[in-house]
Amino acid sequence: MADNYLERKMEEHRSGGDRSKKKIRPVAGKRQGEIAVKFPPRRVLVTGGAKGIGRAVVEAFRKADCTVDFIDIDRAAGQRTAQSTGARFIPADISDPVQLQKALDLILASRGDIDIVVSNAGVGDFRPLTDLDWQQFDKVQHINLRPAVIIARALALHRVDNPNPWGGRLILISSSRHLMSETGTEAYSASKGALASLTHALMMSLSEHGITVNSISPGWIETDPAAIHTDADRMQHPSGRVGVPADVARACIFLSLPDNDFINGSDIVIDGGMTRRMIYV
Repeated sequence: MADNYLERKMEEHRSGGDRSKKKIRPVAGKRQGEIAVKFPPRRVLVTGGAKGIGRAVVEAFRKADCTVDFIDIDRAAGQRTAQSTGARFIPADISDPVQLQKALDLILASRGDIDIVVSNAGVGDFRPLTDLDWQQFDKVQHINLRPAVIIARALALHRVDNPNPWGGRLILISSSRHLMSETGTEAYSASKGALASLTHALMMSLSEHGITVNSISPGWIETDPAAIHTDADRMQHPSGRVGVPADVARACIFLSLPDNDFINGSDIVIDGGMTRRMIYV
């Protein structure tokens, strides 16, 4: 009897387990393993929210039942994202301080405050160093770097007379290129490295208002759903795949959870392990 029992259990193990046990079913409407996040009412601002990582961040906060405003220069893409998510689209060129300040004034006047900011907008403009002039270099800084300072300053000024008992979150989207580089990335790497350093500077300046400041440094994040990747593309990442915008959006949600105020001044690298992989050629 005992021998037969053991033989039967061994056969079940070989065939994939005990089929007599009931399978665990996911909660209705949710995939197995999916976590649904609902914040208390939060007012969120995302820059560069029309496409790519920014759009994924907008979608994630809307799914968490937040009120979301996003700024972008691409009017057509912005209208599509607003229509599909229910977020409010504010068209503006954030490299222009006047346009950016008007957008911030509109949001603060209509919402009363901004609880969470994800400063995401950015451009690359990779070119050989010998072809890089100072106008091109400055343009990248004016899009990738300067808006984060303008937004942080506007938020601090607003909070002087309008304290927020919850505090808030400021999340800067940097890049793993502030840790590693290829040729021709000087303007981009400088802007992203500055964002990583700006993170702990703003952490100190905004601490009196209870606002935490963290940065996220994505690696290869594929924003084109139609892109085709080779096995080499995938397997060079220790995680075995190329990143997607939702990987970054989930981190933004995590950093914004009400109890996560002890994560402060940090840079979170989301790159499938690439910056930690030792490579010899």
